[in-house]
Formats: sequence, structure tokens, C-alpha cells
Amino acid sequence: MHRNAPRNAPRRSKTVRNSLACAAVALPVLLVAGCSDSDQDKEADSPSASASKSPTVAPAKFKQLPDSCKSLGKKTVKDLVPGTDNASGKRVGTGDTNDSNSCLWSGLDKYDYRQLTLSFKRFDSDPAIGSGDKRAADYVKQQVEEKTGNKDNKKPKQKQVSGIGDDAVSVAYETKKKDAKGKSEEYRAERLIARTANVVITVDYEGAGFEDAKKPDADEVNKQAEKAAEEAVKQIK
Repeated sequence: MHRNAPRNAPRRSKTVRNSLACAAVALPVLLVAGCSDSDQDKEADSPSASASKSPTVAPAKFKQLPDSCKSLGKKTVKDLVPGTDNASGKRVGTGDTNDSNSCLWSGLDKYDYRQLTLSFKRFDSDPAIGSGDKRAADYVKQQVEEKTGNKDNKKPKQKQVSGIGDDAVSVAYETKKKDAKGKSEEYRAERLIARTANVVITVDYEGAGFEDAKKPDADEVNKQAEKAAEEAVKQIK
């Protein structure tokens, strides 16, 4: 009995050692696996370093517009539109006047007819479509093409205008319109578009000579359109 006891003891000890060894191997594996899962969770929670950032644009400079009907002095209006019976002008269009607004003046002095339309339009910055300045510049091009691309406008002449806003361009042309009696009259006209940051000013000025009177010459129309634009641009603040 005393001889068998020592033989059995080592066998049990070997079994225990094997169990401990297996446990020792398994434990680091579990620890490694646990660290791996934790790292994956952190990566899932954190934003990807390669993710693209949202586009940004410079904020629009001007947040409001002047009133087009109040942007020209009455003396200027009477000079540009002699014979007008409403120096305060007539508002054109509806909606939010802080996004855009227009005013119309017209007058007949004997046989000389003149008409002036002044418009303001403001553009906000939008990351999806560009800054207010860029959108305003694109609108200037549209305003030009509206006149140069119209087949009813004859002899269109486009030119850059200096000294009005950040940039300005004009389109001089001739056209015909019918009066109340259905008689066709020849008009001399000009559209001048000026941009100041994110605001665009559009001046449409035209004149005709009724009862066979002569229509105004191109230099006169150009001078008057520029005068209106120069005064209006000073109202943008």
C-alpha cells in the first residue's frame, strides 16, 4: 500500500499540470480576442479619416436690398423720364422684396417716350451651388444672354462698363413695339447689369419717338442707363 501511493500521486499531478497549461494558453487568446473586439468598436464609433468634408463657401456680404422705387432721387427720375406723372415709380412683381424687387417709371414728353425699369436681386451663399458672389456673377451672364439671344432685338452690342460696382456690362439694341392703336414704333434700348458682391442691379432703359419723331440716339440711352446704375449702386449697404 505504501508503494502504490507514490505512483498514483505523480499521475494526478501531471493531469493537473496539463489542465493548468491549457488554461494558461487559453487565457491570452481570450485577452487578445477581447482587445480586438474593443478596437473594432472604437473604429466603428469614430468617423473615417478618409471621409470627405462638407464643402464650405464664403458667407454672402449683403443681407438686405434697398427699395428700388426709393433708390433714385426724383430729380434723377425726371431727367431720365421726362413727362412722367409718377416720380415715385410703380412697383413691379410681388414676393419677398429682400430677395428681389423692381420699379418702373414711364413718361411721354410731347412725342418723346421714355421708360426705365430698375431691379435689385440678391443671392445667398449655398454650399451646394456656390457662394453668393458666384451665383450673382452667373446671373449677370443670364441677364446679358436674355437680350443678346432675343431675335426681336436688332443690332445688339455688348460692352464692359467700368466704374460701376465690382463689374458691369451693357447690351445696346434696337427693337419694335406696337402702340395702343397697333402702330409699330421703333425703340432704342439698353440693358445695363452691374454686380456688387452678391447683389445684381439691372437697368432697362428705352425710348421712342411717336408720331414720326426720331428715337433717341445710342449715346443718350447709354448715358442715361449708366446714370441710373451709378446712383442705384450707392444704395447697396
